[in-house]
Amino acid sequence: MSYRTTRSFPSVTLDDVRGAQKMLVGVSRVTAMEGSRHLSRLVGAPVHLKCENLQRTGSFKLRGAYVRIAGLLPEERAAGVVAASAGNHAQGVALASSLLGVRSTVFMPVGAPLPKVAATREYGAEVRLRGQVVDETLAAAQDYARETGAVFIHPFDHPDVVAGQGTVGLEILEQCPEVRTLVVGVGGGGLAAGIAVAVKAVRPDVRLVGVQAAGSAAYPPSLAAGRPVSVEHPVTMADGIKVGRPGDVPFRIVEELVDDIVTVSEDELSSALLLCLERAKMVVEPAGASPVAALLSDPGAFAGGPVVALLSGGNVDPLLMQRTLRHGMAAAGRYLSLRLRLTDRPGALATLLGVLSEVDANVLDVRHVRTDPRLGLTEAEVKLQLETKGPEHCAEVGGALREAGYLVIG
Repeated sequence: MSYRTTRSFPSVTLDDVRGAQKMLVGVSRVTAMEGSRHLSRLVGAPVHLKCENLQRTGSFKLRGAYVRIAGLLPEERAAGVVAASAGNHAQGVALASSLLGVRSTVFMPVGAPLPKVAATREYGAEVRLRGQVVDETLAAAQDYARETGAVFIHPFDHPDVVAGQGTVGLEILEQCPEVRTLVVGVGGGGLAAGIAVAVKAVRPDVRLVGVQAAGSAAYPPSLAAGRPVSVEHPVTMADGIKVGRPGDVPFRIVEELVDDIVTVSEDELSSALLLCLERAKMVVEPAGASPVAALLSDPGAFAGGPVVALLSGGNVDPLLMQRTLRHGMAAAGRYLSLRLRLTDRPGALATLLGVLSEVDANVLDVRHVRTDPRLGLTEAEVKLQLETKGPEHCAEVGGALREAGYLVIG
């Protein structure tokens, strides 16, 4: 592909994205577009979900990886490719390489989730576990590239990768031609940049909103500075968008074409993941749920519909899913932790549980403490974990306990 150059960095055109789309025929899936009645009611406009969590390898990453590797010269292909990733990019590179008959080596952190390591191997890559954090893994992969001549496949900072990811934007325009607002998660920026190139060239009136996790939001300070700047020690459960510095290539495109960048909290991410599972019946990783989190956090900001929220991936470790769902339920007021005092006598605990049963609170855990020095001679403390139906039900439970004469400590 040929690229125009902007501020010393190659940029990407609509023709590049269309060329990538032709290249991906028979390789990537045209993923589904599903309506969401719940989000539509919340926003006050039609909301559709673009389901890249159902893409091959479970995320959009296959698109960019395939286009990048397919564009290599024969001698580059012969040298093989190398990548560094904790998950989605690893699987995209592994499958793309296998489809193209190219040897691939993927470096992953030592603590990478076992299902992602196993999937990357099954797609055909040689997996090497190096480093405790992604930066150390990245350095190991780059060392390997220098030592062996293998081509390093960057997850977002290359025009071929940006063009490949941009094919999602073309599909959205075909599936929802009336779209007015498009919401996409942003890490390094490759996906947002590619979509921006495709969508703005055809429909410049479409509003593009990028979403970052508040604990790893490198784009707001970078846009303020007019250049990519780093965020030290990014922290978020959304590892798919946990990137400390925007890529040079996507940054210039995002700066020019993306209308807004917003941030979401960890509570909002976990609530969005829970909503996707319960209401849309979609298994989505936290990064993939970030557009939904943005809709939940400020629905009035997206009233100019139809809105398309891009679910970028569904590769979530089962243990993280379990923790995140619990966090999401707590954030939604569906877990209630209480400590209360009662008289230590036979049947006291059964009476307490009877009060909870009357208000339909589901008891998940009970701890009965009698030997704390803070307690009186005839007192006991009970620690409860309850499943409730929401904030109003929590208030009802607390009121019923107080009305029954219990001292609720917290």
